[in-house]
Amino acid sequence: MDYSAQLIAAETAARKAGAFLRARFHEVHQVDEELAHDIKLRLDKETQALIVESLAAQYPDYSVLGEEGCGAGASADSPQWIIDPIDGTVNYFYGIPIFCVSIALRVGAQTVLGCVYDPMQDECFTVCKGGAPCLNGRPIQVSARTQMAQAVVFIGHGTHDGSGAAGIARFAHVSAQVRKIRILGSAALTLCYIAAGRFDAYIENRINLWDFAAARVILEAAGGACEYTPTSADLLSGSVIAWNGKLPIHAALRTS
Repeated sequence: MDYSAQLIAAETAARKAGAFLRARFHEVHQVDEELAHDIKLRLDKETQALIVESLAAQYPDYSVLGEEGCGAGASADSPQWIIDPIDGTVNYFYGIPIFCVSIALRVGAQTVLGCVYDPMQDECFTVCKGGAPCLNGRPIQVSARTQMAQAVVFIGHGTHDGSGAAGIARFAHVSAQVRKIRILGSAALTLCYIAAGRFDAYIENRINLWDFAAARVILEAAGGACEYTPTSADLLSGSVIAWNGKLPIHAALRTS
């Protein structure tokens, strides 16, 4: 089936949400929930509502799974939008201009499209399953790097990902093998950066499905690989290893 119309709807919604967030970037933001290593803003809910309203105008029967809860669509069997209204909320709150809007569409067990929009850079990563992944309409692909010594990677390191001392040890072990470590604070943008050849790998012990659903389909279409291991009964959170498909990432993670 052709999902190009749904992709246009997703990009339209993402760009609307991005404009909304960009216009409010320098405001003082209301915190709804403050966690040890995360923040939930009132703006998260407002942005998701804006996205859902835009998508529902064209696809009222689709259901929604989002960071800010579920809504829209009565049938569990209907296609489902997977939405992260602000991936990088802590960055946004602190005035760091690295965040994005992430929208995927899942039909049955398959994610059929992804749209990730960075409103501060005006970069929109998109793909329909089976098509060419693009950045602002230009095709992208993963890097050709095959050696860890050449790689730029993101490694979760124990505090925010819940891996504790083991995560710190993993961070030290892998970081000694690579060219540079870069931590953006946005999982979706990190996977898209791998898809575009900017980064080479991403390793995280704790991530939610909405954080990476859209970016995963973009990455895989660009020639990369993503392994997700659910750790919750509802399958909505787990660990991720994503890379350009060429690096010996599993060997690099082994400590013995």
